[in-house]
Parts: sequence; structure tokens; C-alpha cells
Amino acid sequence: MAAVVLLRERRVLMVTARARDVLYLPGGKIDAGETAAEALVRECREEIAVGLEGASIQSLFTVTVQAHGEPEGRMVAMELFAATTPDEPTASSEVDSVHWVTSADAGRCPPAGVETLARLVALDLID
Repeated sequence: MAAVVLLRERRVLMVTARARDVLYLPGGKIDAGETAAEALVRECREEIAVGLEGASIQSLFTVTVQAHGEPEGRMVAMELFAATTPDEPTASSEVDSVHWVTSADAGRCPPAGVETLARLVALDLID
């Protein structure tokens, strides 16, 4: 999986979907024949209606944790990329709403989101 880290005023963009309160980072599965960065660009268009600035896409880190809602022991590996966009993120047909969050919102995140927020705090990128 690939997910984007869009930062603004020491907050990171997360989304909610399917009338649920769970926050997650925009991104998704990497299709056959795609690089992680190509999947990221596609998913950001689909989920938050933005075009990423290609030169700004940089790998940050990979989070490997228990997959949310899956049997114990099923892990998910999510590669996180920093990126910028000239566009204002908006909800699309795939997401209900966008949220600029801090580590205080970790209680609304699945395990991968909790770990990501902790790492972004450790890097001094968000509060």
C-alpha cells in the first residue's frame, strides 16, 4: 500500500469514508504494473481530487502493523510519501470528508494511522 502525507500548519490530511468516523491517510493498493509513487498519484486523484507535484513526492518511511479489522497476525505494510499539491483537497466519491489532524486524533485511527501519527510527531512534522 502507498499513502500520502500532506502537511499544513503542523497538521496532516486524513479522510473518513463510508459514513464511518475512522480516520485514514489518502492512498491505497498498488496495482499490477504500477510503482508506489504512481499508485499514490492515482489514489490522490480518486480520493481527494488533487494532483500531486511529481518532483515533491519523496518516500518517508514504511509502517508495518496489524491490519485493521483483519484476523490477528494479518499485517499491512504501508509506504508513506511526503508530497505537495497546488490543489485544495476535497472529498470525492470514495471519501466522505477530509480532516486536518494532529496526534490528538490518534484515537480515531486504525493501527497504521496511530503509528504514522507517532512517527510524524517524532520527526517534528505535526503536533
